[in-house]
Formats: sequence, structure tokens, C-alpha cells
Amino acid sequence: MRHRLAPALIALAAVGIGIGADAAAQTTPAKKELVQRLMRLQQPEIESFARGVVERPAAQMMREAGLAIQAQVPPDKREATGHAIEAEVKKYVDEAYPIVRERALRLAPSAIGPVIEAKMSEDELRQLLAWLESPTAKKYQQIGLEMRNTFTQKLLAEMPGVLDPKLVALDGRIRAILGVPPAREPAPRPPAGPRPGPGSK
Repeated sequence: MRHRLAPALIALAAVGIGIGADAAAQTTPAKKELVQRLMRLQQPEIESFARGVVERPAAQMMREAGLAIQAQVPPDKREATGHAIEAEVKKYVDEAYPIVRERALRLAPSAIGPVIEAKMSEDELRQLLAWLESPTAKKYQQIGLEMRNTFTQKLLAEMPGVLDPKLVALDGRIRAILGVPPAREPAPRPPAGPRPGPGSK
């Protein structure tokens, strides 16, 4: 179960680099313990952030590979080529993710913790932790994935009727600029190619 705070905490760290000595002096052992509790709650989200750092460039490379497969690889070899690329990307993720995860978890307390200590009072931290550890917050986090999936499916179901005519028009304009004949297919669709990437959610 993930608490959706890590991106906000990382942004807070980014803007709080110039914390002065006076602000840092306001911390107490009790406040440090509250921050540590908050960081422990954020570990799954920090791990997810680290996975995204690893997978985003690989996903982009796979999309580009999908285009190349459609344009350059004979139809009877496309599936095997796609699987071979998927295997290489999975190998990369399996090797890179543990390294990035370890570094993210190691850096987070020193990069984010001091900012939280300086920007939030002890009482605010207690209120935040009380919410994050409450049954209501846990239930909300549990249904969050279901809500996002339902919304995504409904939105994607409506997209062909919205986007296909625009894609046809765009394809025609690009072909006119390039001076190539119109497409024979009535409705160009994005090439399937390899799937977005291993471990993606």
C-alpha cells in the first residue's frame, strides 16, 4: 500500500536546499523520530519513484524500437524481434532497478528529512502521521488503484472515436509535407511493437 506523498516530498526537498542554521536548530529528538516514521511510510513510494527513473527511458526506447520494427523488419520476423528487445529491456531493468532503489532509499532521509524537519512543526507531523496511519487513509489508498484503472479504461474506450479522425488528418498533412502518397489504410493507428516495458503498472 502506497502513500502518495513521495513526489511532493521530493519537490519540497528541491525547494528547501537553502535551509538556514536557525531553522535546522529547531529540530528535536522527538521531531526526528516523527520524520523517520514518515520516511518509513514513504518507502514503497520512493521505491516506485526509483523504478520509474529506470523504466521511463527504457519505455521510450521500446516505443522507438516499435516504430523501427514496423518500418524495417519483415512482417514474419517482427514478433521474434519484439520479444528479443523485450528480453533485453527486462535484463536492463532487473540489473538497474536494485541499484537505483538502494541509492534512492539511502539518499531520501538526508535529502528530504531535513527539509521536513525545517518546514513542518512537530504538531503538524503528528497530524500527518495520524492521517496516514488511519484506517480511512489506508482504505483510500487501497481503492486508489481501482479508481485509476476504472477511469483509465473508460477514457481509453472513448479515444478511438475522438483521436482517429485527427490522426488520419495529421497523417495526410505529414505525407503532403514529405511529398509521399496518401496512406492506403483508412485509419492509421500507433504501431503495436513491443509492449511498453517490464514491470510497468
